[in-house]
Amino acid sequence: MSTALKDAVTGGSVQQRRTNDIAALLNDPRVKQQMALALPRHVTADRLARVALTEVRRNPVLARCDQMSLLGAIMTCAQLGLEPGGPLGHAYLVPFENRKEGRTEVQFVLGYRGMIELARRSGQIQSIEARAVYDGDEFEVRFGLESRLTHVPDFENPNRTCPEKLRFVYAVARLRDGGVQFEVMSRREIEAVRAQSRAAASGPWQTHYEAMAMKSVIRRLFKYLPVSVEVAQAIEQDERAELGLPQEHLLATDDVTDVAPASPPE
Repeated sequence: MSTALKDAVTGGSVQQRRTNDIAALLNDPRVKQQMALALPRHVTADRLARVALTEVRRNPVLARCDQMSLLGAIMTCAQLGLEPGGPLGHAYLVPFENRKEGRTEVQFVLGYRGMIELARRSGQIQSIEARAVYDGDEFEVRFGLESRLTHVPDFENPNRTCPEKLRFVYAVARLRDGGVQFEVMSRREIEAVRAQSRAAASGPWQTHYEAMAMKSVIRRLFKYLPVSVEVAQAIEQDERAELGLPQEHLLATDDVTDVAPASPPE
């Protein structure tokens, strides 16, 4: 029997049925209501459900994960007003093997652009940026009563953006009251953070080294910035994901645990 005919007889492929289950879960009125209660005005529950489902279709492994962990990660996105995946790169839904529980769960992972977005929304921060320093750049840092940072990039260097040439990363936040807070990390410090990651030799540390390095320095800077409790919890969640630890999502899903039953095991 051909695959197409078999799918027609059995109601579709296992993957398609799982995706349909998740679509039903995200479109359940009770789930939509929970999303709407958590979301800020600039994001609707319908849009978040569509974006999340797009991520599931883009990464089929998500459809095989524990549904409540997926819903919890999406609800965390809702509470923070961040869209998972997409061109903005604010946050990501990442499969995680929970060996202790014997199942695959979904983790909420902040992108460095998401961190910057959350910092800007606090109302206490005027601007925040992160930069990478490469071989050939002029870079000087002074700490003390009059701390200062100077960076003059060497844009003419054709190899300046090679990951191997990265020397430092830094993040600078300008506060509404006129103050400035900055944090700097050396290549050695970045590598120390990478070494603690469960994906040190794969994933974004291999494909997006600069972004991961800047994320590390922004996360460190956040410890000194006036941010909300929810944002602080999101940073903690991100650190747990980096270490490969299970997460406790920001928003409880107790009210929606009985909707959209999953496909039976195949």
